[in-house]
Amino acid sequence: MTAQTDTSGSVTAVYKVTGMSCGHCEGSVSAELSGLAGVSSVTAVAASGEVTVVSAAPLDEEAVRAAVDEAGFELVGRV
Repeated sequence: MTAQTDTSGSVTAVYKVTGMSCGHCEGSVSAELSGLAGVSSVTAVAASGEVTVVSAAPLDEEAVRAAVDEAGFELVGRV
C-alpha cells in the first residue's frame, strides 16, 4: 500500500512493526516517530503491530526505520 493523501493535504501511511507487546511499547514507538519532521500524529497498536503515521508529506522509509529501531523494535515495512 502506498501513502494516501487526504483532503487536508496530510499523508497517512500504515507500517508493520514487530516486537510491540504493550502500551509502553506503543508509547516508545509513537514518541520516536513523533520526533520526525512533519509528523502530526502517530497511532501504534501492539495487538496488530500496526503503526499509523499522519504527516505533512510522505516520510522517508529509512527515517521511519531508524526511529522504530531507536525505540527498540523492527520495521517490517508498509501495510
